Amino acid sequence: MQKTGQIERTVDREFADEEAKYKIFEKETNALQKEGKAYLDAMRAMTAAQTRLADTIDVFYGAADRTSDGAMACHAYKRSVDDLDAGISRELDAPYRTCVLEPLGKMCAYFPIINDTISKRNKKLLDYDSARSKVRKLIDKPSEDVTKLPKAQQEHDDAKEVFDYMNEQILSELPQLMDLRVPYFDPTFEAMIRMQCKFAEEGYEKMGGVQRYFADSVRDDYATGQLDAQVEGVLQEMKELSICGGGGANN
Repeated sequence: MQKTGQIERTVDREFADEEAKYKIFEKETNALQKEGKAYLDAMRAMTAAQTRLADTIDVFYGAADRTSDGAMACHAYKRSVDDLDAGISRELDAPYRTCVLEPLGKMCAYFPIINDTISKRNKKLLDYDSARSKVRKLIDKPSEDVTKLPKAQQEHDDAKEVFDYMNEQILSELPQLMDLRVPYFDPTFEAMIRMQCKFAEEGYEKMGGVQRYFADSVRDDYATGQLDAQVEGVLQEMKELSICGGGGANN
């Protein structure tokens, strides 16, 4: 009936502004929860991939001289990534769930309740608009039944009282919720940074132990392109093998 103009629609700009802010907060928090879980899954996947990579490289070096610097580095790398993979469960997984994912989940759990309250408020507004329209019509065109207007007026007053109560509650509490969102997430954000920092430090320390098996000049060789030249040289030797399509016996 509002769409056809038979009932006047109440426009509450203050509520519309607060609801718009809340909807943005809801959307971003749900996204934060999703990406927070994706981060933990990615960390697990990364360390698992490192472990599989180390296992494969170990197979290559296992067929060669296991006392070479490369083989020793491979063993050290395998030990390091195994430790990092175990550390995900021991030092990152449980604390991350407790300090990051659980607070996010608790906040997201409020949204269905808040949305239900907003929905009820909107329904009460429809009741109020309908009752007000009914009173106005009876005033504009009085009924022969003199009891209709007082009854309609009472229904109007009751509908207005219920709506005003719910509307005032939401207008009072939504801004409070928005003001509390940053203090609520402060500990979570700090914990997330500290855990990421700890994991990165441990990874750097363990990979540093692997680096000692390589010459000090390796990093400089990489920067100047000499390592690329070494790789290209080995590839060229492979190309010259008959089995790789190089010179040798004809088909």
